[in-house]
Amino acid sequence: MLRIRQPNPETVRQFLQSQASSDFSYQAVGATLTTPPLGYQVDHTRVRLGHGEATLAQGRDALLHWRQFQLGWVTTSPPALPIEIGELVAIIARAGGFWWLNACRIVQTIEEPTRFGFAYGTLPAHAESGEERFLIEMDDAGDVWYDILAFSRPNRMSAKLAYPYMRYLQKRFARDSSAAMRNVARA
Repeated sequence: MLRIRQPNPETVRQFLQSQASSDFSYQAVGATLTTPPLGYQVDHTRVRLGHGEATLAQGRDALLHWRQFQLGWVTTSPPALPIEIGELVAIIARAGGFWWLNACRIVQTIEEPTRFGFAYGTLPAHAESGEERFLIEMDDAGDVWYDILAFSRPNRMSAKLAYPYMRYLQKRFARDSSAAMRNVARA
């Protein structure tokens, strides 16, 4: 949903409520844990956050608190949403002089001793159609990684018309989100 003004909490609540009974806007639900489907743009970003159990714990805590979205130009609502399958989240972005309000639902969670993350999928009121997975992972050498895997394609006419700009925003999000997670790990 494209808006001229920043959406207030009540607008966001009503928006999410309107999407609560909606199906996903794509067929390959859960494919960020297997193989992304054909016909979608696939983006994969992986950055090293540091080393050891403390960094793994910091990364896990950051994902639990949605810190990968606290970027100034993009955020989530509700801000303290639990990472649980079925939870709805609004992704709110300020770009191109407008506010973009997008709806997603958590489709998967990953909770293992050396891996933590989740994936959400887009609902009909999202500019894009697809899925995005966020993962914190410690490898066998003890290095901790932040990994984003997404597949998407335009879902709304505004996204189709602005496709090059949408691609720019997706790449900007991956870069800024990675930087935010590195900052969390350094703290």
